[in-house]
Amino acid sequence: MSIAVTFLPRQERASLPPIGFIGGGNMASAIIGGLIKSQVPAATIEVVEPLAQARERLAHDFGVTAQAEASSALLRCGVLVWAVKPQSFAQAAQAVRGLAPDALHLSVAAGIPSDSIARWLGTEQVVRAMPNTPALVGKGMTGLFARPAVDLVGRKQTEQVLEATGELLWVDAESDLDAVTAVSGSGPAYVFYFIEALTEAGIELGLSPEQAHRLATGTFIGASALASESTEEPSVLRERVTSKGGTTYAAISSLEASEVKTRFKAAIRAAHQRAAELAEEFGRA
Repeated sequence: MSIAVTFLPRQERASLPPIGFIGGGNMASAIIGGLIKSQVPAATIEVVEPLAQARERLAHDFGVTAQAEASSALLRCGVLVWAVKPQSFAQAAQAVRGLAPDALHLSVAAGIPSDSIARWLGTEQVVRAMPNTPALVGKGMTGLFARPAVDLVGRKQTEQVLEATGELLWVDAESDLDAVTAVSGSGPAYVFYFIEALTEAGIELGLSPEQAHRLATGTFIGASALASESTEEPSVLRERVTSKGGTTYAAISSLEASEVKTRFKAAIRAAHQRAAELAEEFGRA
């Protein structure tokens, strides 16, 4: 399956309208933190967050005042970011519908189809985003899909809201977000899994836990940077460090004998299937 990708042309940065967040958890905090660093005034950010502890954290970390319930304060918002748990989206939408009738709605809630969001909110101005957890440190990879009614201005606003979280990639078909979920949305867990294995192997070979962890994480950071900056395919980069009869060759041969690549791709297909199932499940309300 191929993913159709579009990139928007660079344009002069326009001022963002006031932004509202429905949900003030980790992902919302990552986005808000990026906005504050980009000189967006805290006074132009509205947050609806029912948990008192989360509201206190937002005030302490960013100077943002959050409310426990949706109110007319959202009327001034030109963009609403939906950072709620998928199972809570439909109920939250009931409280917000009508409070920001002309806003662009940007959902970072996993698995909720844009058809459902548009129906619940009574608007076609909907963008779906599939971020991943490295967004919390500004190194995320986020897939984006916009409904046809969202114009270039809406897309640029989306990019401005999310740009501090890391890299952004637009897809032309919403169904491709399931593939984005399987590859990059769930992807950090795959990387952590291999770092865990690499660290454990280092410890078993006599390294201290600190040494093994540093070697494992540093290797992933360096290899990822090289793969990102190189014009060559990962397979070519791999072959360059795999001299026949050498140590890397012995390791890769063992992986191939165990069909690790085949099994890994099967795992990603399982994630893709589950993403589609969750979209169907969460979008029924």
